[in-house]
Amino acid sequence: MTDDSTDPRFSGLPGRPGKIVAIHLSYASRADQRGRRPAHPSYFFKPSSSVAASGGTVERPHGTELLAFEGEIALVIGTTARRVPLDRAWDHVAWVTAANDLGLYDLRANDKGSNVRSKGGDGFTPLGPHLVDARTVDPGGLRVRAWVNGELRQDDTTAGLLFTLPRLVADLSQHLTLEPGDVILTGTPAGSSVVVPGDVVEVEVDAPGAPGAPTSGRLVTTVVQGEHGFDGTLGSQPAVDDVQRAEAWGVEPGPRLSAELREKLRRAPVAALSAQLRKRGLDQVTVDGVRPMHADAKLVGTARTLRFVPAREDLFSRHGGGYNAQKRAFDTVGEGEVIVIEARGETGSGTLGDILALRAHARGAAGIVTDGGVRDHAAVAAVGIPVYSAGAHPAVLGRRHVPWDVDVAVACGGTTVEPGDVIVGDGDGVVVIPPGLVEEVVDAALAQEEEDGWIAEQVAAGHAIDGLFPMDAQWRARFDAWRATR
Repeated sequence: MTDDSTDPRFSGLPGRPGKIVAIHLSYASRADQRGRRPAHPSYFFKPSSSVAASGGTVERPHGTELLAFEGEIALVIGTTARRVPLDRAWDHVAWVTAANDLGLYDLRANDKGSNVRSKGGDGFTPLGPHLVDARTVDPGGLRVRAWVNGELRQDDTTAGLLFTLPRLVADLSQHLTLEPGDVILTGTPAGSSVVVPGDVVEVEVDAPGAPGAPTSGRLVTTVVQGEHGFDGTLGSQPAVDDVQRAEAWGVEPGPRLSAELREKLRRAPVAALSAQLRKRGLDQVTVDGVRPMHADAKLVGTARTLRFVPAREDLFSRHGGGYNAQKRAFDTVGEGEVIVIEARGETGSGTLGDILALRAHARGAAGIVTDGGVRDHAAVAAVGIPVYSAGAHPAVLGRRHVPWDVDVAVACGGTTVEPGDVIVGDGDGVVVIPPGLVEEVVDAALAQEEEDGWIAEQVAAGHAIDGLFPMDAQWRARFDAWRATR
């Protein structure tokens, strides 16, 4: 038998936990991301064999792609709790620490919410590195943060919980005895996503408002590629689909344009929209250097963004293969969305080809804008989806680019595009409209178009431009009178 008191896996705990109970959804940010807010908490178990210490590794099994991290607050029970009232529940918690509730979405299909295989793997529950005395902190004032390769990915507090930490303890104690050393994983906020071999995940739990700002320290886990897969003769094999990919990567539905607003934008020329944005102090809103594949196509949608960084062989080997950022963007783009690609104006390779264009078209995407090149140009054009690019190039992506991340602010054609920005394109080019201004800008643009059309009719009828363009008071009165009759 193993001496658990010296087992390094449990070095961040008082000992080996008898049981680990985890909650499915508990943070409002995560629940809203999933599109559902549960009325009550629901739970699942994780085996104690899944526990790992800080500084260790976790394997992504061979043949899988969707290993996701989840930064969480872990509660360690100090005294036996059975049918405890809510106002006494926190008294039974001895310590608080950091947890990473890792899960393999490839195995979720047949677990039906139990998560036995998808979250029970060896090393799938890193805990630690230090215990925070629960008596020194307010359960409503704890914070959890998670970083991937040094980049902050999750940042939330227990103020954002749907169910308070004492409530979880009291609720669980109605159904089973919580014993000293048991661990409760209290759920993860928005920001959980997929990690790949080579990624380093750090999770920290602290109490910024408490005296001395106690902290668990950073729980560090490195993802490595496993050599072993799964035997299909023994059980079901890993499988993924668009739903699993979207949930694993944490893709949130983007803002939607109403049918009425979309129709207004289709009627408004890009030049008119650009002029109205300029009147409102926004002059850096055109995507420069891109031209449409189909001159008569109108592009209207909300932005989903994709960023490439300059090619570097070691980075491409880590980020370019598998279900990389480029594939994620095209595989999860929603109906009415526009994929906007930052390629730094580098045209020495393609940034998409016909397969990806077909995928975007099949998912109902409104179009694609890239300040880089397009491979298989004729085939992409034949797909029929509106595409704006800097031109054609036969080389593959890796010649100039590494697909890096999605749904972040990008620089495309000299302007910044944020996810959810409104993108409109026609034969004149592409303009970016902040969502908060779109109603005002499109209404003003259409009104200006009506006015300009009337002025053009007067000029065509032989009237001089002086006083008419722009209109003086006399001409303005005539226009207003004409407009009142329509």
